Amino acid sequence: MSHPTPLTVLLFSYGTLQDRAVQLSNFGRELQGRPDSLLGYRQEMVEITDSAVLASSGKTHHPIVQVSGNAADEIAGTVFQITEQELVVADAYEVADYKRVSVLLKSGTEAWVYVQA
Repeated sequence: MSHPTPLTVLLFSYGTLQDRAVQLSNFGRELQGRPDSLLGYRQEMVEITDSAVLASSGKTHHPIVQVSGNAADEIAGTVFQITEQELVVADAYEVADYKRVSVLLKSGTEAWVYVQA
């Protein structure tokens, strides 16, 4: 009897979700990804106060991006293929400062990304 393949989605990360330790503590595995870029956004830092996120990432400030209006602005990161269930886990990991939106990356790939809420 064959099991259905879980549906996968693409998630672009420019921050702590690229860290192996964060991946292991949230997803229980190391994610496979490829480099890509987000165009028309600029990056800042946001202070993290959520104790679980602090414990997972070990960092008090995480990068956050917002639309810049300038197509020349580029944020480098990694596109990961994850399951829909892992996307729910990622949603729980991201604090209220972030919201998930669908974007078109430099490669032409459509992926989810967390941006400033």
